Amino acid sequence: MSKEIKNNYNELTVLYQNVSTLIEKTKEKIYHSVNSELVLLYWNIGKTIKQDIIKSERAVYGENVVEALAKELSEQYGKGYGKRNLFRMIKFYEAFGDYKIVTTMSAQLTWSHLVELISIEDSLKREFYATMSSNERWSVRTLRERKSSMMYERTAISKKPDLTIINDLKLLREENKMTPDLFFKDPYVLDFLGLEDTYSEKDLENAILAELEKFILEMGIDFALLGRQKRITIDNRDYYIDLLFYHRRMKRLVVIELKLEEFKPEHKGQVELYLRWLNKYEKMEGEESPLALILCAEKSNETIELLELDNSGIHVAQYLTQMPPKELFEEKLHKAIQRAKMHLEQRKM
Repeated sequence: MSKEIKNNYNELTVLYQNVSTLIEKTKEKIYHSVNSELVLLYWNIGKTIKQDIIKSERAVYGENVVEALAKELSEQYGKGYGKRNLFRMIKFYEAFGDYKIVTTMSAQLTWSHLVELISIEDSLKREFYATMSSNERWSVRTLRERKSSMMYERTAISKKPDLTIINDLKLLREENKMTPDLFFKDPYVLDFLGLEDTYSEKDLENAILAELEKFILEMGIDFALLGRQKRITIDNRDYYIDLLFYHRRMKRLVVIELKLEEFKPEHKGQVELYLRWLNKYEKMEGEESPLALILCAEKSNETIELLELDNSGIHVAQYLTQMPPKELFEEKLHKAIQRAKMHLEQRKM
């Protein structure tokens, strides 16, 4: 190949790549624009139908008018405007009445996302999944998985007062700031680790590290692993932090300690020692104070409340080895703990 032909070929390749990039970017913009307009259209349709039904004050009228309207619209615009979808649009308007929020959501979530969200009856729970889906860029499949695994129920924020939940979600949505309660979960479900009910603390730690990617995805995209069994020396004595993470959005270190036994007050003292050391020697300028999570086989809510762990930057969570059906969630928690204890006792015999 002559030098001139080779140069022309290289120039053509570069030109093709540049033009191709422009096309792909424009296609993406068009897709997002169409999706946004479609979501806003569905919201406005839902609003228009709902307001018409409210005027009549008759439920039977509402059912009949939607059915008749769906027939007319389907013939003109296709099956996307069938009866089932029209009722979804009404529910969409009812679930998300604030047009400003809907406008923001329309730029980030597809109609398939919103169909999943409007099936959630609890408004705070629905807002949690909507906000997390937007900020974490969840796919529809991921959203379904998070709902199925009861992520909201296992997140510390679900146990907070309603106003706290609303404010924390608003902070995440408007300022992209995540509070600890939004990612600390209680209890943690470790079925993906492939653990049996009889496992050692080392087994658990190794399993977590082996499946670290899944673990991080469960908690969000901002976690980075800094160390395993990180050694720190205090007064000529060595201590080892089980797992040390850094959370980019919160700009703080996160300690995770694993305990097979029940929660004990001395665990708090041990972890506070780690936090003080990290705060003094590892925290960089501009970072927030370190946080800690203790994973225990069981915990005493009364003890935790008495020690005010949440106020000291330490959170305690139980862990299970299987994901129970939703209706048996609480029952499974206690049975899993009892089985683990029994197997551990049998090992000692």
